[in-house]
Amino acid sequence: MTTLPPIDALLARAHVVSLPMRVRFRGVDAREALLLEGPSGWGEFSPFVEYADAESARWLLAGMEAAYAVWPAPVRDVVAVNATVPAVGPERVPEVLARFDGCTTAKVKVAERGQTLEDDVDRVAAVRSAMGPSARIRVDANGGWDVETAAEALRRLTAYDLEYAEQPCATVEELVELRTALARNGVDVRVAADESIRKAEDPIRVARLGAADIVVVKVAPLGGVARALEIVDACGLPAVVSSALDTSIGIAAGVALAAALPSLDHACGLGTVGLFDRDVSATPWRPAGGVLTTGRAVPDPQALAELAAPPERQQWWRDRLVRCHAVLASGSGR
Repeated sequence: MTTLPPIDALLARAHVVSLPMRVRFRGVDAREALLLEGPSGWGEFSPFVEYADAESARWLLAGMEAAYAVWPAPVRDVVAVNATVPAVGPERVPEVLARFDGCTTAKVKVAERGQTLEDDVDRVAAVRSAMGPSARIRVDANGGWDVETAAEALRRLTAYDLEYAEQPCATVEELVELRTALARNGVDVRVAADESIRKAEDPIRVARLGAADIVVVKVAPLGGVARALEIVDACGLPAVVSSALDTSIGIAAGVALAAALPSLDHACGLGTVGLFDRDVSATPWRPAGGVLTTGRAVPDPQALAELAAPPERQQWWRDRLVRCHAVLASGSGR
């Protein structure tokens, strides 16, 4: 998409929704999103509320790509997805996993603020017990550990046969240091970079410095499907496509990216619609048999009305849309 749609056109066909969460996730009990309807279909603009406009503008690019452009051609029709286990107690793990039909891989949130390593170990142990020895288990710390803590945590968690650890430390330099420490101490676990890709001014730096074995890519923070494909190609590392806690509209874009990757060796983190009490689509994009199929998600008019955010939040998001559009119009957000 080369032409920026007029802001009036975006505002005229924008819908702001608030989706209640089944379990508190990433510090929120309800997920807000602004949905855009355009000539190509529906797009989603839902940067987390704490993100500044310059960063959020990339999310707007992704939403406009979905609504106004054509996604790259797929090379596969279905995409395997993982279950996502929030930072719940071990007793709730079976209940969470039951929402992810047929998934044989699970991503487990760890390093939750206010919790301990023992909580993480208990949660991962419960997932392994529930899913059995053949399942793949990965952990996601969202950059919550320092190098020393990460090294100790992963030493203990490898007892449960980890597929990889996602963003165990916050910075690229820390990831390099951690990989060295793990190798020195004989801890065999691969490191995946997420925030170091999607929040970085230079997402290729992860690969250049040898900070990760795998890159986790998300459509919205990277500015769309086409841009994310370029970044994966430039990194030259295996990629996993993940959700930014999207509605079904955003999940469809994630599936489009995963379907267009030249190779895809890992289940993708696109099964997160199951974390909502209700989605905007009449047929939410939840995995069936552990996979999602390519296509476009369309919101249900009744759901749009019933999930509409309160008036003050509607205005907050519309104001944010105007500001981010201005960032893109200035050329500084592209």
